[in-house]
Amino acid sequence: MSKSQQVLTDCFHCGEPVPSDTHFRVTIKGESQHMCCPGCEAVAQTIVDSGLTSYYDHRSENAEKGATLIPEQLSQLEHYDLEQIQEEFVTQDELLNEITLTVEGITCAACAWLIEKQLRQLSGLKFINVNTTLHRVVICWHKEELKLSEILTEIRKIGYKAYPFQVNQQEALYTQQAKSYLRRLGLAGIATMQVMMFAIALYADLFSGMEEEFIHYFRWVSFILATPVLLYSAQPFYINAWRNIRHRTLGMDIPVSIALLGAYIASAYATVMETGEVYFEAISMFTFLLLLGRLLELRARRKASETSSNLLRLLPSMATLIEADEGGQTESLIPAKTLVIGQVILVKAGETIPVDGTIITGISNIEESMLTGEHLPVHKGEHSVVYAGTVNITSPLTIRVDKLAQNSLISDIIHLQNSAQQNKPHIEVVADLVSRYFVGALLIIALCTYIGWSLIDPSQAFWITLSVLVATCPCALSLATPTALTCATANLNKQGILIKQHHVLETVNHIDHMVFDKTGTLTHGDFVLLNTTTYADYTSQHCIDLASQLEKVSEHPISLAFHQQQKNNVVLNDVFNLPGQGLQASYQGQQLKLGHAQFCSIGTPINSKELVIYLTLDKQLIASFELGDTLRQSAQDISQYCQQHSIETTLLTGDISLKSEEVATQLNFSNVTKGVTPEGKLSHLKELQNSQQVLMVGDGINDAPVLAGAHVSVALSSGTDVAKNSADVILLGEDLNKIATLRKTAQKTTTIIKENLGWAIGYNVIIVPLAIMGHVPPYIAVLGMSFSSLIVVSNSLRLLK
Repeated sequence: MSKSQQVLTDCFHCGEPVPSDTHFRVTIKGESQHMCCPGCEAVAQTIVDSGLTSYYDHRSENAEKGATLIPEQLSQLEHYDLEQIQEEFVTQDELLNEITLTVEGITCAACAWLIEKQLRQLSGLKFINVNTTLHRVVICWHKEELKLSEILTEIRKIGYKAYPFQVNQQEALYTQQAKSYLRRLGLAGIATMQVMMFAIALYADLFSGMEEEFIHYFRWVSFILATPVLLYSAQPFYINAWRNIRHRTLGMDIPVSIALLGAYIASAYATVMETGEVYFEAISMFTFLLLLGRLLELRARRKASETSSNLLRLLPSMATLIEADEGGQTESLIPAKTLVIGQVILVKAGETIPVDGTIITGISNIEESMLTGEHLPVHKGEHSVVYAGTVNITSPLTIRVDKLAQNSLISDIIHLQNSAQQNKPHIEVVADLVSRYFVGALLIIALCTYIGWSLIDPSQAFWITLSVLVATCPCALSLATPTALTCATANLNKQGILIKQHHVLETVNHIDHMVFDKTGTLTHGDFVLLNTTTYADYTSQHCIDLASQLEKVSEHPISLAFHQQQKNNVVLNDVFNLPGQGLQASYQGQQLKLGHAQFCSIGTPINSKELVIYLTLDKQLIASFELGDTLRQSAQDISQYCQQHSIETTLLTGDISLKSEEVATQLNFSNVTKGVTPEGKLSHLKELQNSQQVLMVGDGINDAPVLAGAHVSVALSSGTDVAKNSADVILLGEDLNKIATLRKTAQKTTTIIKENLGWAIGYNVIIVPLAIMGHVPPYIAVLGMSFSSLIVVSNSLRLLK
């Protein structure tokens, strides 16, 4: 196809191919341009009618497809004018409203120009600023002259989708800190450049032919330029140092502050008295490089927190509520946060699901990558569970609300991330302790250096001591571990691996034995009732009804197999669950039991490769059920991974059927222990832990004790709440390969921490003797310390990839 033909068959607005049977066109600058759909035609025509055709000259990338801009969506924007809804994201005063919008589809500066131009035509718009990096727009408008819905409509008319951005506290704090560092960094940078000009000239002795008064003049200029750097830019170091002193701890900002203040006072004295050396350039450069390192560290932490920030942004603020009335049912838009358990909502194709719930009607593909890291859509139908923040892709769904917003999976994930970041692993605690001792040792070394050089050469004592304080600053040592751990945790979160305890990244490196539960862990847990055998006058359906009624108090996946076939309700009393054994109740004055052979006192169990459970009434067998389950593909993969890395494997299950041996054989597991109670599992685990480091993977209530007792424990997100609460790690999705990913990341993290610590310690081992001997001038000490910190931070950022 020739180039000219390609142009003719591509949409002028979005760049997608134009179907042969369409004839959408818009005249732009006198030329009729092809459009692929009515949406792009409407958007392009709006741009032309608004006199903004220059947009097509300035843009560097094609616009988003305009087909999504259908009238129905535009009409829904009117709901954003309700005061109740605006309370959450609109700042108001007597005359003006202000809002920050997230705008999808911004690709270049031309997009910002187009949005600003289009909205400035609105009467009542006071202020607009488009941030192309963050994809956000800040808008201020007169509330009496303009409505929010009109603003959103104008944005959508030109092909962008905008919605209110709700800033969380973490992001607000980051923005505040970043701005503060940038202001201080900017001042320090400008001052450093100016002061260095004079310093280099003085060092090069370019003024040797000049009179002394001019040299003093340049020193005074350097003194004036360095003063705001010391008083403003370096302020965070003094505050931290004072906080350490007030709490009687040693922090790395103490020697930093001593060095800065000491150098400044000495240089100021030399300037005023017109005698001695000045080091204003070292003060400015030291502050600049130190602030740069802190800013890079802040950005690393920001990247680590982006996952939770993005998760918050995924939640829609509105939901379509379905309510029954006399004429049938009505649909209304309400704030998603006001939904309560039991209400029914409609989620159309392409919309984000606002709450955790169960599909009542409809079949669709759900995009869950924001939770699990797995990009393939998941096919779900009636009775399937869906989660807030995931996207309904193909068909409309009617969903029953199961959990309030604050109890949703996405809220749990954010809570876990925050909790994990509050804990410190052993290696980080040790590194912090070493840093504090190092600071103490550094202060003693500096004092000894000063005393020693005062005896040898008093004129050099102060400056050599200053070099020791600066060159040996333990910044790199303090940053080595926390930056690496933060980046690793962020990367794992992104892949759907939630770490609840920070010790995991250390402990999982030493794991030499993995223990797996069977049902719901190695298998899908989607049981199907294969055969029902009755032994008395009870019908199969009656036995299924009894079993289903018993299973209603259980979270075990077996319960679903019975629920799907129950036809009649049965009255049972005193129902209780014995995890790992079975269920028991009173039925018509008799003891009803459902469980494995031992629990039901079956002397001769049925010989089957499938799971068999028994139903007895007053110890009389009345039915047996044969249930089928399938093995996960990822179970085979994790088994091979264990074999390749010489990790011993054990299948530990409460099931006593032959299915356990079959699964173990298929996966080539080293050991099988079946028919054990929760207490038995824990005892077995303790025995293994006498000689090995054990990782336990489970999902059920009966796994909770053993999960809590393992060196490292992993639960699946589909598991019970008790199991998830007991585990150290939660895997979102069903892919067991994430355990291998966890171990690989942990090993890489350990390697990078060792590299960081090795570099920090090695640098100090070399620089300390040289500084003590007076071979490191202050400006070299500044460069060495600063680059040491930057190398550590940069090395840690590799974990985000």
